[in-house]
Amino acid sequence: MVITICIGSSCHLKGSRSVIQGLQKKIQDNHLTSKIELNGSFCTGECEKGVCVKIDEELFSVSPETVDTFFEDEVLRRVN
Repeated sequence: MVITICIGSSCHLKGSRSVIQGLQKKIQDNHLTSKIELNGSFCTGECEKGVCVKIDEELFSVSPETVDTFFEDEVLRRVN
């Protein structure tokens, strides 16, 4: 699975660094480093929605406050 997080200026201001750190921790805590690849990208063109995160090609809006729920609802569901 490939998860891509936007690190463009708008997403950076909305907390993309915290989202990345949260996902890294969740991936390590769940022993999924061999199954999930984290990538960064610049603007995805959906700046008004929050930090843009893609799982493969599906786009999500994530914030530092919702990263745990996003991981549990979207990432774990797809990995298992």
